Amino acid sequence: MAKTENGLRSSDPQNLRGTSESLAERESSSFGSDSEVNGFANTERQTDRYGFIGGAQQHTGHSEQEVPPEVLRQREAKWLDMLNNWDKWMAKRHKKVKLRCQKGIPPSLRGRAWLYLSGGKVKKEQNQRKFQELDSQPGDPKWLDVIEKDLHRQFPFHEMFVARGGHGQQDLFRVLKAYTLYRPEEGYCQAQAPIAAVLLMHMPAEDAFWGLVQICEKYLPGYYSAGLEAIQLDGEILFALLRRVSPAAHKHLKKHKIDPILYMTEWFMCAFSRTLPWASVLRVWDMFFCEGVKIIFRVGLVLLKCMLGTQEKLKACQGQYETMELLRAVDPKYMLEGFLIREILELPVSERDIEKEHHVQLKRWKETHGDLHYKSPPRMHGARAIITAEPHTRQDLRQNPTIVVEPPPPNAPPAKDEKKKDKGRRGSLKKAPGSKKEVANPYPIPSVPPSLPADAPLQPEPESSQQDNQSLSSTELDTYL
Repeated sequence: MAKTENGLRSSDPQNLRGTSESLAERESSSFGSDSEVNGFANTERQTDRYGFIGGAQQHTGHSEQEVPPEVLRQREAKWLDMLNNWDKWMAKRHKKVKLRCQKGIPPSLRGRAWLYLSGGKVKKEQNQRKFQELDSQPGDPKWLDVIEKDLHRQFPFHEMFVARGGHGQQDLFRVLKAYTLYRPEEGYCQAQAPIAAVLLMHMPAEDAFWGLVQICEKYLPGYYSAGLEAIQLDGEILFALLRRVSPAAHKHLKKHKIDPILYMTEWFMCAFSRTLPWASVLRVWDMFFCEGVKIIFRVGLVLLKCMLGTQEKLKACQGQYETMELLRAVDPKYMLEGFLIREILELPVSERDIEKEHHVQLKRWKETHGDLHYKSPPRMHGARAIITAEPHTRQDLRQNPTIVVEPPPPNAPPAKDEKKKDKGRRGSLKKAPGSKKEVANPYPIPSVPPSLPADAPLQPEPESSQQDNQSLSSTELDTYL
C-alpha cells in the first residue's frame, strides 16, 4: 500500500504482517514518535470525552452528534433490558436490536454490548481461565519483539496509551501476545494492534482478547493471516460493487489502474479505526458488530462515491498520483457522523450481494492465482449468524459483575463475662419513650433492583453518589457495575 499519514505504509501488503523490514522503515515516521509521545505526557492538555489528549483524530466541532441526557438514559434502560434477556431479544426481536445499534449504543454500555454482539461473551464463558493460561506463558520471541515495537504507535495521544509501559500498553501487549499463542499458525499482524486498542478502550484485557478472537475468526477471517489473500479478495469484491454504486468512480480507478489494495487495505484491516473521526468510528463499530462486514464495505463505497463520484470531482485528479492523494486525505465533511451514518444506512448493499460477488471473485482468483494458501473459516455476517452457529447456554450469557461486595460476616457470640457487662451497660442506658430510632444497616445485602419499563427514564443520582462515581474509571463504573 502506498505511504499513508497514519501508519500502515507499504506497496506490498505482506509488510503489514509485522516484519522487521517494515518496522525499520516506520521508525522514521513522525506519527507516534518518542518525542511526540513524551511531549504529550509531559504537557498538560485537555482530555476529550473519548480519552484523547488535545482532541480525537479528525475531530471538528461538527464531527459528532450530541444525544440529550434524557434520551441517553432511556436508551441505557432499554439496553440493560436487552442484555439481561439477550437470548430472547436475538431470537425474537433481532430487528429491534439492529435498529438500536444503528442509533448508537450508549457509551456506558458499549463495551458490554460489543462483547455480547460479537459472541465474545459466550466464547469467554466456554473457555474460562484460557486467557490467564495464555497470559502466563512467555510467548514466541519472534513476535514479542515486533509487538513491543508497535505498542507506542497505537493511538499515542489517547490517555490509555500515551505513557510508555503504562497500563494501556501493558494490556495491549498481553492481548496481542495471547493471540499469537492462541493462533500460532497466524501469529501477529500489525493491523491487529489498533483493533485490540479500540477494544481495550471499552473493556478489560480478557474481554478485549475474546473480542479480538471473534473479529479475526468470525467477522474478518483470513485478514491477518500470512499472504493477506482474504483482504486482496475483498478488495476485488469492493471494486466490483463500486461499479454498481458509482460507475464514474469505478471507471476512473480502472482507467488509471489503481488497484483496490492501494487504498482499502488500512480501511478494512483496521475497520476504519485510523481513518474516521472518533464519533464516526464508534457508530460504525456499533453497526459492524451487529450486522457484520457489510458495514465496512458500505463505508468504503460511500467514501469512494463521495470523493470520485462525479465528473466535476474527477477534474481535480487527472492521474494516479492525484487520485491516491485524494483518497489518502478524505474530505472531513464526508466522514461526519450524521452524514456518514445516513449514507451507510441508505446504501443498498446486503450480505447476499457480498457473498454472491465473493463466489465470482474467488473463481477468478483460482483461475489466475490458483488455490488459496490459507483457507479461512467461513465469514459470519453479524451477531445473529454468530449466536445461531455457536451453541450456548443461558449461563454463558449471564452477566457477571467484576466487582462483588460481600456482606460482613455475622459477629461471633460474646463470652459469658462480656454478656454480664453488656447487660449492666444496657440497664444504665434507658431511652425516653418515643426516642427510639432505627439505624440503617451500613452493609445492606445486595438485592436485584426492580426492572424498569422500556421507555421509563432513569432517575438522576444524588450529587454525592455522582461525586463518588467519578473516582472510578468509566469502564469499571458504567460497563461492569
